[in-house]
Amino acid sequence: MKEYYVYVYIDPRNFEEFYYGKGKGSRKDVHQYIDDGSEKSKRIKEIKKLGLRPIIRVIAANLTQDEALLIETTLIWKLGKHTANIAEGHFSGKFRPHNTLHQELSGYDYRNGLYYYNVGESSDRHRVWEDYLDHSFISGGQGRRWRDAMMGFIPGDVFTAYLKGHGYVGIGRIKTSAKMIRDVAVGGHALLDLPLRSKTLGDNSGDPDLSEYVCLVEWLRTVDRDKAKPARKADGVFTTTHVRASLDGQPKTIEYLCREFQIDLTKEIV
Repeated sequence: MKEYYVYVYIDPRNFEEFYYGKGKGSRKDVHQYIDDGSEKSKRIKEIKKLGLRPIIRVIAANLTQDEALLIETTLIWKLGKHTANIAEGHFSGKFRPHNTLHQELSGYDYRNGLYYYNVGESSDRHRVWEDYLDHSFISGGQGRRWRDAMMGFIPGDVFTAYLKGHGYVGIGRIKTSAKMIRDVAVGGHALLDLPLRSKTLGDNSGDPDLSEYVCLVEWLRTVDRDKAKPARKADGVFTTTHVRASLDGQPKTIEYLCREFQIDLTKEIV
């Protein structure tokens, strides 16, 4: 039945809203007569000492209980640290944490994904899998197409690393957005100053279009190249020549990787 409403308590001294609630019948009035030591009660007492009464107004009416709970929680969230409400509300787990509007958050401003990543080794050994293992990064570049693929990664994304001619060799989580390799440091040292097996990874490092672009990563599972998990198309295991590709719509591949690497990929995506 639609017998619930959402109400607000307003301080008549400055017209600040300081408490939101939901209820039915006379629920909105009872707070004036209860002294439970809460911030709400203290403020009501201060108001009464001046011979005033809190202004009580119904904001929304003719609601179901679930509608009232959601509206109450929305208002509590909006008031933030200024509210005298003790609890954050019934649906508080679905709301953005306070004091985070300065940053983009996964689950609110974007959704992390599960991706295929092609290591992209070639005969010139421009990229070497062991460098990625030793220094916890992945890369791609030497052209706008490959640069843009790396720029598509978002911190928190989970990826599966594929090494052509071998198979799947790792699963990791993106820690940083892609940067030109000259701007990347690992452990306080410029990546290009580290002992890399690849001697050409720094090619075109000053060119925004042709530079190698690097994401720092957290490795969740890895294997040496000689223990790679083979990707057989006959078994429905996905591969592509692209640097990055979504694994949405690839249930057989996800099932295969979960089994081979002994990991639940669905739980790794924040």
